[in-house]
Amino acid sequence: MSIHSSIKKKITVKSVQKYKNREKLVMITAYDALFASLFEDEVDMILVGDSLNMSFLGKGDTLSATMDQMIYHTQAVCNGAQTPLIVFDMPFGSYKTKEEALGNAMRVYKETGADAIKIEGGKERVEIIEHLTKNGIAVVAHIGLMPQFVRSEGGYRVRGKSKEDIESLIEDAKALEAAGAFIVLIEGVVSEAAKEITEALRVPTIGIGAGDACDGQVLVWSDMLGFFESFKPKFVKQYMHGAKLVKDAVKEYTNEVKSGKFPTDEFSY
Repeated sequence: MSIHSSIKKKITVKSVQKYKNREKLVMITAYDALFASLFEDEVDMILVGDSLNMSFLGKGDTLSATMDQMIYHTQAVCNGAQTPLIVFDMPFGSYKTKEEALGNAMRVYKETGADAIKIEGGKERVEIIEHLTKNGIAVVAHIGLMPQFVRSEGGYRVRGKSKEDIESLIEDAKALEAAGAFIVLIEGVVSEAAKEITEALRVPTIGIGAGDACDGQVLVWSDMLGFFESFKPKFVKQYMHGAKLVKDAVKEYTNEVKSGKFPTDEFSY
């Protein structure tokens, strides 16, 4: 039986914990009020991801996203969706120290309706996450393939291919859970490794390119709806060919304007 009631209630940090081993969590990214409102009734969580830097600003990676940009888009998402749990993706460089992380996280809470923030990194983030959670900030930890490390890692590298790496990831995940993270997001990790991480934790895991054993899944909306055409990661299933649909519609509109078929009396005052 679903843990949802017939009238969907606000998903909270506490209620997310109840999904572990009971029901899969569904997360999707969103960057504006319109799409957030379209997703609201179907998903449990919305991530305002720094992936917007690539899919909407046309950048090659996520690294130049700023706090101001992320706050603007999070405000929009919160205006469009009230029931999902909203997660703010802390941009690169916004949590170098525990003091800076808390200052920026407090700004997120004051200026948006976000329920939690997300931070990339393993054991090296323990002190920061402990400091945040002790000061009332809910934290989603992010391990595995971490987009903010793309330049230092020399590209996007799948994790968990060796026993040693799996053990390291499990150690990271346990340390982050102990520090207070209420969800661990696992990206770009071999399925069996993600399964071992999930089984080792009491908190839910959210996978992206990490197999089906995680407690939930997240995809970037423009990837899964087929709007982003530059490349398609292996783990992305396209549920719609959005770019083709839009191009075909705009082509039809253009042809009708050029030929004088639009507007007809039906669309005129």
